[in-house]
Amino acid sequence: MRIVLMGPPGAGKGTQAAVVAKELNIPHISTGEIFRANVGAGTELGVEAKKYMDKGEYVPDSVTNAMVADRLAQPDTENGFLLDGYPRTLEQVGELDVILVGLGTPLDKVVEITANTEEVIARLLNRAKLEGRADDTEEVIRRRMEVYAEQTEPLTAVYREEGKLIQVDGMGSVEDVTARLLSALSA
Repeated sequence: MRIVLMGPPGAGKGTQAAVVAKELNIPHISTGEIFRANVGAGTELGVEAKKYMDKGEYVPDSVTNAMVADRLAQPDTENGFLLDGYPRTLEQVGELDVILVGLGTPLDKVVEITANTEEVIARLLNRAKLEGRADDTEEVIRRRMEVYAEQTEPLTAVYREEGKLIQVDGMGSVEDVTARLLSALSA
């Protein structure tokens, strides 16, 4: 199964991605991990990405798309994958389609973990306090939630139109959310 997992900050996306990928026996592919692997290995793309990362800037789509294309072409993705953190823009949705057509493997499902904004903000504020993240103020977290909504709404609309979008309630225990996710994926 080829899956894209989306969700707002603090909805438990990273936790669920790891659990679901293991349960389905497919690789969990996080763009953050792809960046770190390429930078660590000193690949041409990694060197290029590091220039932007060192300045605290977004890595351009051209570099991100190339890294994702390279990762999806690896042998461990033949039976599927779970993409986490990509695509984030409409341009990346189009590029992912091109990559998958080139590989002869269509995307099966796009899962958006939904969450109550106020509960997620409380969760993120608590995490910030526990982890000493002084820059994670309520104002900053609310802005991140707004940005997520603005940026992902067009993506979810595209995937809904294609009949690939599944929305799963991300509130509750990790186990409850995992059960809802796996049930939605098998439906």
